[in-house]
Amino acid sequence: MIQQQLRQLLPEREVDPHAALALLGSSVAAVVVWKWLRKRQIQKKMEEARRTRDEGVKKIAKAVQQFRKQVPSVQKDAILSLPLLELTAGLREGALSPKTVLYTYLEKALEVTQQTNCLRHFIPECEEQLQEIQRQKEKGLLYGIPVSIKDHIGIKGHLSTCGLVQCLDTPVQEDSVLVKVLKRQGAIPFAVTNVPQSLFSYDCSNPIFGQTLNPCNPQKSPGGSSGGEGALIAGGGSILGIGSDIGGSIRLPSSFCGLCGLKPTGNRVSLSGATGPINGILAVPCVLGPMARDVDSLALCMKALLCQEMFQLDPTVPPIPFNDEVYSSSAPLRVGYYDTDGYFPLPPCARRAVQETRAALQAAGHQLVPFSPPRVHYVMTELFLKTFFADGGRAWLDVFTGNIVDPSLKSQLSCCKIPRLVKKILALILKPLFPRLADYLSALSGMRSVKEMWNHHHQIEAYRAEFITRWRELQLDVVLCPVLGPAFTTGYPGKLLTAISSTMLYNVLNFPAGIVPVSKVTEADEEELKLYQGCCDDAWDRTLKQAVAGAVGLPVAVQCVALPWQEELCLRFMKEVETLSRKK
Repeated sequence: MIQQQLRQLLPEREVDPHAALALLGSSVAAVVVWKWLRKRQIQKKMEEARRTRDEGVKKIAKAVQQFRKQVPSVQKDAILSLPLLELTAGLREGALSPKTVLYTYLEKALEVTQQTNCLRHFIPECEEQLQEIQRQKEKGLLYGIPVSIKDHIGIKGHLSTCGLVQCLDTPVQEDSVLVKVLKRQGAIPFAVTNVPQSLFSYDCSNPIFGQTLNPCNPQKSPGGSSGGEGALIAGGGSILGIGSDIGGSIRLPSSFCGLCGLKPTGNRVSLSGATGPINGILAVPCVLGPMARDVDSLALCMKALLCQEMFQLDPTVPPIPFNDEVYSSSAPLRVGYYDTDGYFPLPPCARRAVQETRAALQAAGHQLVPFSPPRVHYVMTELFLKTFFADGGRAWLDVFTGNIVDPSLKSQLSCCKIPRLVKKILALILKPLFPRLADYLSALSGMRSVKEMWNHHHQIEAYRAEFITRWRELQLDVVLCPVLGPAFTTGYPGKLLTAISSTMLYNVLNFPAGIVPVSKVTEADEEELKLYQGCCDDAWDRTLKQAVAGAVGLPVAVQCVALPWQEELCLRFMKEVETLSRKK
């Protein structure tokens, strides 16, 4: 009945095949044109962002030039060579003027970014902040100190791009809590540093602002995701920077660039006002922390941040002021140590750095105890990766909708795009030959239910309890362990996401962990690298070998760890390691 009525309403016509083909062709052409227009629109937005950055650089360069004409007698090298503690003393006592220090670092930052492409832009309001601190009744702990800030930490009136085109339209409406506290303590935020696209990488490249290079060797990556910070500070263009860390993003740039960096316990420092492309991941917390040239600088920064201003602005931060007594203690420590986690063995120089530091600590009167972190393979695949790819990578893939994808991320994106069933089948097939790759693909498959996610969160809590039990059985104060390094050749971090097991572990555990450079790569290390076989002598091990080759003279660091909320003890241990390494 209905079919008859439809026939009466619709005229009977034969379909003209030529018309159908023409319609199909025009539809395809329309889609092609739409995609071309969309891509062109994206390119225009990126070009505009680069043009804005370049104009800002020119304005700062002009301002620096004018200052140099007005004050030609500035001892630039003398100022740049001062450690942070001496610089703050000079500023507070009036021996140095904040304006002279600011313009000295602006000039140096211009030079460093020209070599490394580490800056996303300068902050022109730094001149206003310079005037503001001179009106303050009390000089804060960071009075007159120029500070660089990672891209995604909010600064009023500026973009937090995360290297993504869709973030180029909306300036931040208010300073993040951390930036407010820095300003209250007299610091002058003066530059925003580059990051990898989406932040989920330990290289430092995005299609908008390009690849950041390592100032120690331009063929090498500065690490990431706080790679712009690492390059700027290591190049001498900043004396103190703020990064963030959710898998090693403070510690890896510190290792690659030869800096000190601290990842605090989650929420020891306010995260309010720092954004990311994917928010709400709570099982493994993102944290903000300082990066600098020495440990005392990190301690001063933490002391400045952990103040009543921060506790009032963000009541979710525990009101625990910095404990100077713990940091300045000289009591012998009971130190657990290991030079491999059993999942991703690091290059020979990294293991040498741990063994040499262990020997130095022992000779200095500390008690050294062998320690083995339990089940790191399980932590990497079942706890860490499944946290970020709980949905099979869907949320991360959505971030790139309408974006040009940076080449450094294409292999990771390709893995995420594989259908879940195919991932599972590939994991089964590859398990006997490439067990780590099989487990990686299985982890990328994600979780299927809320119940499975709840169980996953419980597994993280259970692992933390197991780790702390082992720690306490050995009556440890702190742990000494390796960190991934030396610096990778650019492009390689994207091929080896799972190589970050050394840092990732302490994100899952939510322990404070810091990096101290203790050595440099030697010719003997390079020779020994030729014999490196890694864990399985598989494609990943061979790729790691290629990534770190050609690193003679580059920094080698160690990692120092304490229990949650014991940042002061972690820093005290880092200071001891730093002192002994400098004596050596």
